[in-house]
Amino acid sequence: MATTLHLVRHAAHGLLGRVLAGRMPGVALSAEGEAQAGRLAQHLTGRPIRAVVSSPMLRAQQTAAPIAAAHGLPVVTDPGFDEIDFGDWMGLPFDVLDGRPDWQAWNAFRSTAVPPRGESMLAIQARALDAAEAFRRAHPDAEVVIVGHQDVLKALLAHWLGAPLDLFHRIEVAPASRSIVVLADDYVRVDGVNLPP
Repeated sequence: MATTLHLVRHAAHGLLGRVLAGRMPGVALSAEGEAQAGRLAQHLTGRPIRAVVSSPMLRAQQTAAPIAAAHGLPVVTDPGFDEIDFGDWMGLPFDVLDGRPDWQAWNAFRSTAVPPRGESMLAIQARALDAAEAFRRAHPDAEVVIVGHQDVLKALLAHWLGAPLDLFHRIEVAPASRSIVVLADDYVRVDGVNLPP
């Protein structure tokens, strides 16, 4: 029996591309993001979704809500899919971060570099894999939507594609995009990456 995971990156918010939001509280979807979430929910309406799970972050919850509502399901919150703890970098503008050697190292060597007082990419990948496996076991032969964050989803995809973390920048996961992974006891199949809503 195989479980199909629809890995959804949260939709657009007002800080996107300008500020490293990380785990900042209260970062909500923009009007554009709300429209993206609505299109995504509509696109998934015909799928036999059995569970919708989300990161605790507001922007992820708001993306998950219309998908869950379209299927008469609650949104289950799982910290395994939470945004990265960026430590001292959280809330900084990207134009400030771009000049920092530690930020450049993080983006070049994800397998070893760690944000100051933050979370390592290996720890992020491990917690997300544990959470995904728990949902696979709980929903065999079903389809599950997981709403999370760009780098967390890229860490999952890198693992399932057999790509090292230092090369995961080759994977694109745009806001409100969907990637499809089929998991079974004896195989993994990536059916799509970065599909538009």
